[in-house]
Amino acid sequence: MKNASVLVLLGKSSKPEEMEALVTTARSQGLRLSLLVLGEAPPLSAYGYGIGIYGTPMPPDSWQEDVKKENAALRAICKTFEVYFAEREISTGASALCAEPAALPDTVARLALTSDFVVISDALRATPVLFRGAVQSALFMSPAGVVLNGVSRTAALTPGLVLVAWNSGLPAARAIHAALPVLRTAREVVIAIIDPVMTPYRDGEDPGADVALWLSHHGCKVSVQQMPSGGQPVDAALLKKAKETGADLIVMGGYDHSRMREVIFGGTTRSMVDQTAFPVLLAH
Repeated sequence: MKNASVLVLLGKSSKPEEMEALVTTARSQGLRLSLLVLGEAPPLSAYGYGIGIYGTPMPPDSWQEDVKKENAALRAICKTFEVYFAEREISTGASALCAEPAALPDTVARLALTSDFVVISDALRATPVLFRGAVQSALFMSPAGVVLNGVSRTAALTPGLVLVAWNSGLPAARAIHAALPVLRTAREVVIAIIDPVMTPYRDGEDPGADVALWLSHHGCKVSVQQMPSGGQPVDAALLKKAKETGADLIVMGGYDHSRMREVIFGGTTRSMVDQTAFPVLLAH
């Protein structure tokens, strides 16, 4: 985690005082912080368009004024955070984005491409469209690990005990790769395998032994726990295990199934994104 670059996505309701845990981590680990304050563009009614002489749509002046006001409000929030971090001698930069959801992914992805972690503020949950857009942009369009529920919890980025959800899948492996700087400094790493399939073509004869050996080679103190779900959904079993072990962070792969399937039917990733009880680091 030392000297990592962290992109922090904030919402309009984010407050500087919520950043104290992040300040503590930034000081101890030498983090480079970049802040992006997200706001939703004011809606434009279809009947509000004018048609120019060559058929070009022309948004009304009132909408453009609303956009200017929104941008000014977001820039004011940026300034507040810049002053807050400067007073605490933490080097950071802040920018704002007021856009429709369709314009969000490219900006988030561009900043995340040169970040080690993307930390998404809890306050962004107040705008579900922006929150889900930010999560999916960072997951599907960048190599960074995405951390939820971690802004106000010091142990989220410097955890003592990490619970890793393992299923011998590519997203889970990518999540561990993304989390390696955190796992190396953790006191203990628990590999949790729920309802393992002990065949050579699935989880192997001793599920979790391979990933435990890999992490041990990196200096991690690892234990493996193969556990039945007992008929519970996987997310419920994970949260129960996290509570039992006192985990500071859950590491897991995101969207093993398609996003469309999870939107329609629900799924483990969707449930873990929605929960706020534990910090979680995701990668796809």
